[in-house]
Amino acid sequence: MATPVDGEGQPSLNGTIPDPQTKKLTDLPTELLEHILCFPVLKHVDICNVSCCCKRLHDVCHGRGKVWGHQYKLRWPRLQRFYRQNESCDWLREYKTRHRVGIQIRRTVESISKRFFTEVVLGDSFAEIESLGMPEHFCEDELLFILNSDKRKSLTLKYYAKKILYFLRQQNILKSLKNFLEQPTEQQSALEGAVLVDQYCNPLADVTLDSISAQLDAITEKVKKMLRIKNPSHPSLRIAQGNCSVVEDFELQRQVICALNSVLYEQLQYKGNECDYYNPLNSYIHQVLLRRTGIPISLSVLYMTLAQRLGVQLEPVNFPNHFLLRWCQKPTGTEDIYDFVYIDAFGKGKQLTAKECEYLIGHQVTADYYSAISTTEVLLRMVGNLLNIGKRGEGNEKSYQLLRDSLDLYLTINPDNVQYLLLQARLYFHLGIWPEKVLDILQHIQALDPSQHGAVGYLVQHTLEHIQHKKHPVTPEVKRRSAPEHLEVQYSVGLIMKHKRSGYNCVIYGWDPKCTMSPEWISTMRVHQLSNGANQPFYNVLVQDGTCRYAAQENLEPHSAPLEIGHPEVGRYFSEFADTYYVANEELQTRYPEDMDETLCTVREFYHRLTPSVGNQEEAPTTDQNNQQAMSM
Repeated sequence: MATPVDGEGQPSLNGTIPDPQTKKLTDLPTELLEHILCFPVLKHVDICNVSCCCKRLHDVCHGRGKVWGHQYKLRWPRLQRFYRQNESCDWLREYKTRHRVGIQIRRTVESISKRFFTEVVLGDSFAEIESLGMPEHFCEDELLFILNSDKRKSLTLKYYAKKILYFLRQQNILKSLKNFLEQPTEQQSALEGAVLVDQYCNPLADVTLDSISAQLDAITEKVKKMLRIKNPSHPSLRIAQGNCSVVEDFELQRQVICALNSVLYEQLQYKGNECDYYNPLNSYIHQVLLRRTGIPISLSVLYMTLAQRLGVQLEPVNFPNHFLLRWCQKPTGTEDIYDFVYIDAFGKGKQLTAKECEYLIGHQVTADYYSAISTTEVLLRMVGNLLNIGKRGEGNEKSYQLLRDSLDLYLTINPDNVQYLLLQARLYFHLGIWPEKVLDILQHIQALDPSQHGAVGYLVQHTLEHIQHKKHPVTPEVKRRSAPEHLEVQYSVGLIMKHKRSGYNCVIYGWDPKCTMSPEWISTMRVHQLSNGANQPFYNVLVQDGTCRYAAQENLEPHSAPLEIGHPEVGRYFSEFADTYYVANEELQTRYPEDMDETLCTVREFYHRLTPSVGNQEEAPTTDQNNQQAMSM
């Protein structure tokens, strides 16, 4: 890197004698040297080499200097938010640590597929990341780096990186929730609690309290604009953001409520989601704001928060089957249920008397149900709704994930609920995950309620058997196409197929020489109506709509214009999308060792003259709404 200087008094290659006063690179001022060494084309290896040239350059490239700071920020720009501006830091040490973390994380992610490929649901496979003792933000940055690389390559690496990131973020959110619950009751915000619930169930989404608050600020300004037209001197107009001032006059409060209803339900068209009431998106605050629809409790949290920002105090009411808000019409301190107006945020802000609330649900209730509840109780009801949706699910990984997440949240808020502790133990046992944790949960249940001895004893016995079974794993079946019993199998793993009858696009990730499903399934799916019935090869396929199906050979054909399959499980089985087919990862190739050669032969046969544009189709969108596991012919 230094400017070449010939020996003093010796002619140079072109025959001239150099001037003894010629300046060297190292004679330049430090600031200029730093500026040169921060040139974008120089990488960390170049800086290491430069710093070894001489003491002068070594001093310029010291750990706390500008050069290594530039290298660090250039390579890992997402990490800049963790440092204060102009912060003095040992950038060389930070660089080495982040580099080392990246290597360790990548090695761990690469090893997971080999060790857990046969697991139906991944449970305790990511806890080891925490035990590495590395800075969490470094781990997350490396995982994001993996996820943001070439979208068609390293699919298996991305699949597990995404799951690890999900796990790590949830652990951090759980810590935040515990800190939130430790705050004094009067300092707990229902909105903040609802955001934590949202974040825990959607850890990969960009959901923050600041972003949600900013959206509510915008709605608040719309309400103020309407208030300004009706009453330019209204005190709510003078309430600054974050101020907890209260408007005392009842008539002025009524004006706020009217303006709020007008903006929320008429101008912005918010509404209760009656058509798709049990969609979990109705419980997530960021989705309620995005879709402008929700269920009573999520809309009530938004309504109550907006009213509070405008100086009107509303209280949450845990009314059965229909969450409500109450608005006091008398001096504070009263608990007479007839001194309140009850607001139905799900019903466009309709105001109800106590008697009309009973008409809403069709039966009488005691006065206790009209009482205000705490923020903790609001969160328990919100999480309870998600828990019930998870229990109503289709029994696929998505519904199991929702059930696991909502149980984690519920038991964080109410850790001694025996009913849900037992449900959690049964769920983990059913999924075959966390057997040691199952034993801990069962021990806790036994201490809380000895009457559960029967259920606890049964689960303890079978969990211990499961632990012993895991110590002696079964060798997976290997299917070779050349075997006599497999000669009728026409297609191979990795091929992009089209279903002749249903029209869906899919990719094959497994096959059987004959249908292996139960007689009940065969009857329900009318397999006997097929020309070859159940006595033909059947294929496990990942479908574009996010489902997994079991399709008969006679119903499948190679896709005429292969495209990527936007299924969340693609990375579990395949390492790359190669324009017209998927490349099976090592684990899948081990189970189908002769399939990749067959796939390549099929690709050459069907797509040899395929135009380049066909192989560069954009990735089809994943339809998360319909991500329900199913099996069909």
